[in-house]
Amino acid sequence: MKIEFVPLNTPLARRLQTVAVLQWVISFILIGPVCTGISVMLIVYNYWYIYIPYLIWLYFDWQTPEQGGRRSNWVKSWTVWRHFKDYFPLHLIKTQDLNPRQNYIFGFHPHGIFATGAFGNFCLNYSDFKKQFPDFTPYLHSLVCLFKLPICREYLMSLGLVPVSKKSISHVVSKDGGGNISIIVLGGARESLDAHPGKYTLCMHDRKGFVKLALIHGASLVPVFSFGENELFKQINNPEGSWLRFAQETLKKSTGFALPLCYARGIFQYNFGLVPYRKPIYTVVGRPIPVRRTPHPTQEQTDQLHQTYMEELKKLFDEHKGKYGIPEHKTLVFK
Repeated sequence: MKIEFVPLNTPLARRLQTVAVLQWVISFILIGPVCTGISVMLIVYNYWYIYIPYLIWLYFDWQTPEQGGRRSNWVKSWTVWRHFKDYFPLHLIKTQDLNPRQNYIFGFHPHGIFATGAFGNFCLNYSDFKKQFPDFTPYLHSLVCLFKLPICREYLMSLGLVPVSKKSISHVVSKDGGGNISIIVLGGARESLDAHPGKYTLCMHDRKGFVKLALIHGASLVPVFSFGENELFKQINNPEGSWLRFAQETLKKSTGFALPLCYARGIFQYNFGLVPYRKPIYTVVGRPIPVRRTPHPTQEQTDQLHQTYMEELKKLFDEHKGKYGIPEHKTLVFK
């Protein structure tokens, strides 16, 4: 295989974009182990004057992630995030105005490998979110276990992330006066194993918890589809029933983490590496589904709203796929 190197005359702006995206990928993969390692080292080398005050403060601050977190406009405005957004680039498209006196749950699809569109469009001050939805505050939900790790939790909260727990979601969508948006990547890590270019398989049939919470709190549901999400990486073929898929799903069940064997390009060449391909991402926010507050929803009510949500999601995909280069014969597959 002939290696295709990055041209030497590549503009500085594009090089900075590549570095920005690389640091994000590395952070995504290593933030948990690195933060855990730092915490252990502070204890092993007896830096008590650092870890004792922090542990005391952590004790009193333990519930903060599930109470809306603690975002930092300074961190969300780092220049590195502007280069990150421009690399792909990222776009946020609104199809309908939302009522600022209501709270909403956005269901984000597909997960892709890293849910890049969700992070870039709903966590960073360089996105078009405030332009499109000026009266709202977004809360992107992520793995609960990450918010139990010292240091890691502080960084994630500073970017506006909160746990994907019942308590956390309820806190966001029960705000009096509205104006909050809870963004949930519904397919989760399991869906990342189906994140192949040109494939649109969503894990939805057993994802009904968000519907029940929407009913309990009267939060309107909004399907969101991120076109281009699955094109950022290639993944080693892992069809259902293969030994690789079996191993990946076993790991997912035992640890909660999926391990898609993905690859894209490198820093100085285009043939292999963990830097995602430079593909545009168009995150389209669909029409809201009105939800009447039902403190004690029945299974029938939950199932009915879940079916309505999937139908609206399919309509959103079919209405917009032609604009973003997806052939007309392509359709969503729910599993």
